Amino acid sequence: MSDLNAMLSAIRQCRVCVDTPSGRPLPHEPRPVLRASTTARLAICGQAPGTRVHLSGMPFTDPSGDRLRSWLHMTSETFYDEARVAIVPMGFCFPGLDSKGGDLPPRRECARLWHRDLFAALPNVELILAVGAYAQAFHLGDNRGKTLRDTMLAWRTHLQERRTPRVFPLPHPSWRNNAWLNKNPWFEDELLPVLRREVRKVV
Repeated sequence: MSDLNAMLSAIRQCRVCVDTPSGRPLPHEPRPVLRASTTARLAICGQAPGTRVHLSGMPFTDPSGDRLRSWLHMTSETFYDEARVAIVPMGFCFPGLDSKGGDLPPRRECARLWHRDLFAALPNVELILAVGAYAQAFHLGDNRGKTLRDTMLAWRTHLQERRTPRVFPLPHPSWRNNAWLNKNPWFEDELLPVLRREVRKVV
């Protein structure tokens, strides 16, 4: 646990995206947001904190988090229980906004510097929820589809792969994906019952 604690402390003090960034520097002071413990069996891996999470310092304290917890049938108490649930986004800090007011992509520095060692320090994780295209690209690699839809349509195949931890792809729970969700009713009818069952097994 001491190795993980040391890594988490280093991540929370990281300033690479400001001091020696890849491309433009982070446009504000870093505030890394993640949660992890060596006993967690479920890892929720999304994109990056948004504006509300940047202010709160707690992951998924926004409408996307409300929807994700609804998908999982999970209480806030369980969701934020570090002993059971790790929350490791692809970018640990809010990346800033683009010219249209949307969130920029996750900073590339985080995955390059931290993710491999961090997941190696989470030996009990059995199931990863890869939320959104950036997390799917990292956790599924070449096995992901060419588009989010392709990846999601193959969700059973990904879940059944013989690997540890297993990876369950999910679309991002943002309101921006409402149109996708409306066009794909199988997500609620077929995928969510399986998702909830698989999550109950490990939490």
